[in-house]
Amino acid sequence: MKKNGSAPRQSSIHRATKETDIRVEWTLDGSGQGKIDTGIRFFDHMLELLAKHGFFDLTVRAKGDLDIDEHHTVEDVGIVMGKAFYQALGEKAGIKRFGFASAPLDETLAQVTVDLSGRPFLVYNVNLPDRKIKAFDLGLFEDFFQAFVTHGGLNVHVNLMYGRNPHHIMEAIFKALAKALDQATMLEERLAGKVLSTKGLL
Repeated sequence: MKKNGSAPRQSSIHRATKETDIRVEWTLDGSGQGKIDTGIRFFDHMLELLAKHGFFDLTVRAKGDLDIDEHHTVEDVGIVMGKAFYQALGEKAGIKRFGFASAPLDETLAQVTVDLSGRPFLVYNVNLPDRKIKAFDLGLFEDFFQAFVTHGGLNVHVNLMYGRNPHHIMEAIFKALAKALDQATMLEERLAGKVLSTKGLL
């Protein structure tokens, strides 16, 4: 269960710097609608997968200094998405908190584990056979994940079990992340609106 009849779990964040101008709108209890435009097509594709397989309604509009490189845009999108995710969660009352998913794609298998603990930490065990999709540096995804985790208050472990094709690898990772986040944000009726922590706070 994701909805409980209370206020919608959604957010809208806008962040503008001299390097990027980014707006993110995130509805946790959505239907998988992704409206993504970062100026980096492969990045757009990955975020569309996140929306679709997580059943999130996600809008990301980004303008960055792509004439210099793609790093600022990718990292700053991670920052704003993290802030939006954190805001949409609110007090985290009643959420399952933990999520785990494995996603295969042909020869590739990726696993992602998340804890919406409020304690940011990223483990990223991904060994890419090739760091490039066309001109895009796939190594930038680690920077994206680090920014997302830091500003979203998540503990995320990304483990590539095996894989050969770099496109398949990244796609499997984002699908697994989507499913893990979907699980973690679901509402647990047995919590009766309380937080899943012995501390009483996440």
